[in-house]
Amino acid sequence: MLTSTFKSSKHPLAMFIDRLKAGGALLPDSPENVVEVVGILKSYGVVLDAYYNNLLYIAEHQFLVLFPFFKYFNGEITIEKLLRHWWHDRINFEYAEYCMKTMMWHGGGGLDAYLDSEEFKERSQAAIQAKIKHNWPMRGLSSLFPDFLQEQVRQQCYYSALGQFWGVMAPMFLTLSDRYDRGEIKSISDVVDHIRIGLVEAATKPITYAVNIGGTVYEIIPESAGLTFLADTAIPYVEAVFFRGTPFPGTVSFNAQADQVPRDQSRFEYGALYADPLPIGGAGIPPTQLMQDMRHFLPDYLHDIYRRTFREEDDLRVQICQSFQKSMYCVTTAAIQGLAPYPLNTTDPQQAKAVRIYLEKWMDRFLQSQLLVVQGDYMVLPLTCEVQKV
Repeated sequence: MLTSTFKSSKHPLAMFIDRLKAGGALLPDSPENVVEVVGILKSYGVVLDAYYNNLLYIAEHQFLVLFPFFKYFNGEITIEKLLRHWWHDRINFEYAEYCMKTMMWHGGGGLDAYLDSEEFKERSQAAIQAKIKHNWPMRGLSSLFPDFLQEQVRQQCYYSALGQFWGVMAPMFLTLSDRYDRGEIKSISDVVDHIRIGLVEAATKPITYAVNIGGTVYEIIPESAGLTFLADTAIPYVEAVFFRGTPFPGTVSFNAQADQVPRDQSRFEYGALYADPLPIGGAGIPPTQLMQDMRHFLPDYLHDIYRRTFREEDDLRVQICQSFQKSMYCVTTAAIQGLAPYPLNTTDPQQAKAVRIYLEKWMDRFLQSQLLVVQGDYMVLPLTCEVQKV
């Protein structure tokens, strides 16, 4: 049950605005939530480490390979790995590609703009011509469909960009776990601060992409393009994966006459912050692959918590998804704090007005999300950011 006595704003989620302004987070601060969030982010960090390495391998070593049968092997092809792959005893790299394609489809940010530029076309064409120089079937394909290979290069750029983004986030989450083990992380605010500081430190990290073809390096996204970690990968990723996402097959009708999928792409609300954890485990639900991967790397203290629930491990993926969703609200809080026009607790009247407008725009997007659900059995006291179980 969620209650609040604060009446200064008419926004339905005003309590969260005031909690954020008072230094709190979208997720209530409680010992249970801290354990869940830190534990699940440790598992997620391990999985992201595998995801980002594979994305970068594909971008750098599978350039214009139209049938990359062994793209998930990172160049190490053995009978043992092949058998494990067929038996599905492996990391589900398909989920990483799902996120990449979701980012590419929704676009946004400087990366999307650069990939529509003449500079990108010239640089990609130079790499394409070098790659297909002695490949007559590919040259014929390129002649018949001039934009086909360039679109493949565009996709390779997203492989690389998402890989570079996750290459920052993976160690950030693993370091968070290490700090928790040392007793340095004791609250949800500590979690949010750790993530926010990490995002700010990496904010201007250049996003570049180059491939080596025949001993010559072709810069497709040069540093001179001015693409950076925060503006051109982190923000588009949050928009595409946290908020918009894509409708999962089998859960909605793609029939235009049924009108279950919005016609306006900006109105998509299928991202991680909106998803109902209960369908996790069903066919056609991409996050199932992520939850399956994370279940192999759960820290013992979090796994023990799941085992003590009513269903024990019968709904383990659902429990993991619920914890993961909580952690993503912490990441979102860090993003809200980092992107704010002024300090959220500013006392300047004009700045405070701008901050409230800024926060209300965020809250507008949370109206249909799982924000109230992740509060659990806690009552919010927004003026003090205290949490009381009811």
